[in-house]
Amino acid sequence: MISSSCSSHMQKTLQQEVSAAGNGLFTGEKVSLRICPAAPNRGILFKRVDLPGSPEIPALLSFVREAPRCTRLAKEETSIMMVEHLLSALYAYGVDNAVVEMEGPELPAADGSAQMFVDLIEKSGLASQDASRKYVRVCNPIYWSEGDVHLVALPSEEFRLSYTMHYPHSPLLRSQYYSLPLQPLRYKAEIAPCRTFSLYEEILPFIEKGLIKGGGLENALVIQGGRILNPEGARFEDEMVRHKILDLIGDLALIGAPLLAHVIAVRSGHASNVAFAKTLSKLVKPEI
Repeated sequence: MISSSCSSHMQKTLQQEVSAAGNGLFTGEKVSLRICPAAPNRGILFKRVDLPGSPEIPALLSFVREAPRCTRLAKEETSIMMVEHLLSALYAYGVDNAVVEMEGPELPAADGSAQMFVDLIEKSGLASQDASRKYVRVCNPIYWSEGDVHLVALPSEEFRLSYTMHYPHSPLLRSQYYSLPLQPLRYKAEIAPCRTFSLYEEILPFIEKGLIKGGGLENALVIQGGRILNPEGARFEDEMVRHKILDLIGDLALIGAPLLAHVIAVRSGHASNVAFAKTLSKLVKPEI
């Protein structure tokens, strides 16, 4: 049903180390990261250099743990939150191998998009490595559904994503749809700048409980009724559905290999994205 095959395309890593710092969305703490080149077949690896022994967590599905409104990786007592935006950018640019050295329990929120990570990747540049990429090729349709959430992977010679977002209770959002093949330049122009978003009434309980200490209009779009609370408004009329694609790419990156498939998602979020990715990964030999 799914086969993995070697491609003539070579694996890539960064040309040089790049770093950034900022505040975490959930903890509100000052956090920093350094993205370093890594050897072929290493994959993407997070390393908590602020903890004794610098524990490592591979960016793979088996290390995903439950978390509200983000994707969290954990191994034993070590965890890292909000990995999806960085993983999305690395995946879009074809970065197969990198070590992400972290100081803090989550990645910097930046402006709520993947733009900061795209800027870091472009600042570093990419280096081709002496190892072939291994693609996950979907040969037959694969489905995952739960309630009104649906994800499908169809055979394709490229990685394309199509997303339908449906918020019937929001007079501003309603339904939005977007589709594109995953290419670095299109990702940079159409997806990377798109910020995380929330309805005001949905996010308020998290804020009141102290679960989002670093959140604000500087790192998220907030929608109340028929208006956007951010003074500058949206960067695109359909910025929200584009951010859903950004998240979906980051979650599917946890499969650990590039996909050749057309992934169609309807109303999915982090938990369903990961569940679908696990369904896909069961049908191909894990690459660890």
